[in-house]
Amino acid sequence: MKKYFSFFRIQFCFGVQYRSAFLSAIVTQIPWGLMECLAYHTLHASNTESFPMEFSALTSYIWLKEAFLLLFSTWMTDNEIFDLILNGDVSYELCRPVSIYDMWFARSMGGRMFSASLRCVPILLIALLLPRPYNLSLPQSAAAFWLFVLTLLLGVFVAVAFCMLVYILSFFTLSPQGLRMLMTGAVEFLSGATLPLPFIPYPVRKVLELLPFASMQNVPFRVYSGDLSGTDCMYAIFLQLFWLAVLVFLGKLLCRCAERRIVVQGG
Repeated sequence: MKKYFSFFRIQFCFGVQYRSAFLSAIVTQIPWGLMECLAYHTLHASNTESFPMEFSALTSYIWLKEAFLLLFSTWMTDNEIFDLILNGDVSYELCRPVSIYDMWFARSMGGRMFSASLRCVPILLIALLLPRPYNLSLPQSAAAFWLFVLTLLLGVFVAVAFCMLVYILSFFTLSPQGLRMLMTGAVEFLSGATLPLPFIPYPVRKVLELLPFASMQNVPFRVYSGDLSGTDCMYAIFLQLFWLAVLVFLGKLLCRCAERRIVVQGG
């Protein structure tokens, strides 16, 4: 476990050199989040009765989405891993006395954690100080906060496990570009990043909530705001654990298959 934590720490520290990029991203995301709040406020004012979420819960969802954008974005993949697969340098990775799946999983977690740590604090502080009803509300209780932390961690694990499938499937293709576009493009909508899942019509939403994508950011952000609580919250946590186990199992199974058939420079 210590060696995998080292990969996590190295990738976490590697991102320090991009501090200015994160500062510019923060300046961009705060106005974007405010524009989203204003747009939804117009919809809420025009049709309050059929609005699917409490407006305070929705604004909290929006600001959490902006603060933890890179924590759940499936398009945020490690280009170095794809390069290793394409140019054959993955053979050096296979020589390490570690599991290549676990090593890449730890690297992915480290990169995401660093990206989120730089962005989330200033965005959340500014969102808390905004005037009502556009501000980030505090959790309804201490229990809701700790459930949010639990579901946040599980959601990140599910997102990373899904991205690991993209990495491993790249072993079986000549170019990962089409695979990346196909597998990560739709996730933004299916996970509630583009539109919160409660805004999707009921029959379709019930199907989407069973998919692994809904176990990413949809669950923790709705738990924080109180839109998901009680039995529904426990059921969502069960689905997070289920999909995490399934995705990790599939990823490791495919990884073993890829390691047995890998060919580097015709050897």
